[in-house]
Amino acid sequence: MAATTFEELKDAIAGAYPALPNQLQRIARFALDRPNELALGTVAAVAEAAGVQPSAMIRFANALDYGGFSQMQQVFREHLVERSTSYRDRIAQLRRNSRPTGEGGVLHQFVSAAVAELGQLDDNIRQPDLHSAVTLLCRAERVHVLAQRRAFPIAAYLTYALGQLELRTQLLDGIGGMLDNGLRGIAPRDLLLVASFHSYSPEVVNAAGAAHGRGVPVIAITDSAFSPLKPAARVCFELGGGSEPAFRSLVAPLCLAQALVVNVGHRLAEAAARPAPKRRRNGAAS
Repeated sequence: MAATTFEELKDAIAGAYPALPNQLQRIARFALDRPNELALGTVAAVAEAAGVQPSAMIRFANALDYGGFSQMQQVFREHLVERSTSYRDRIAQLRRNSRPTGEGGVLHQFVSAAVAELGQLDDNIRQPDLHSAVTLLCRAERVHVLAQRRAFPIAAYLTYALGQLELRTQLLDGIGGMLDNGLRGIAPRDLLLVASFHSYSPEVVNAAGAAHGRGVPVIAITDSAFSPLKPAARVCFELGGGSEPAFRSLVAPLCLAQALVVNVGHRLAEAAARPAPKRRRNGAAS
């Protein structure tokens, strides 16, 4: 049965993705990274933007049990209507029409892209996932943080900020080829927090899988429902495609990282403010 809500459709696309041929996988990535364009475009326009033939759009809809492209597109349109889109649409239009002219033009283009990326972040992050991640972070005996390449600043910030909350936090930076040693030091009651984006760092993906196999909770910050980090993660934050590949932004993941830290801080403060349970003389709680 075809999905009737956007959340159901996202799950259906992610589930169908491994078995799809290459051209339909390209459409799947486009659909989840740029859902507004799919909602508003014609078959021909969406196919051109995704880099496929129009007939592939029909096959993609059929693979998800829809009678045709328009039936599938209606789910994307309903999702678009549910959101407050007017300002975001203006930003998207500005991005399409703008051409950088000098240093100020380049700055303007990046600011516009960042605003659109934050709007997408607000849509993609679910409150239950935030709640679960904060609970796991507060319960962990030690938090181990791992990210490489362009995602490394996220790990550095999280290690610093969580440490400021007096959580036992360790950055797994792999200096001197010691990453494996650090990973072996993760205990079952610890937590591994990872971040990686396309193209995904093999060391981070392997570390998440190994930790999951040992029963260690994993929180992942990544970009897509197709991320190889998702199967290993107890909580997986899928931020979307973000900005253009040549200069991918860290605005959204750093914003998410700050939200996690502040929420953890609130949770710890609330726990500290609760009165300690009274005890009977024999030591049992009253």
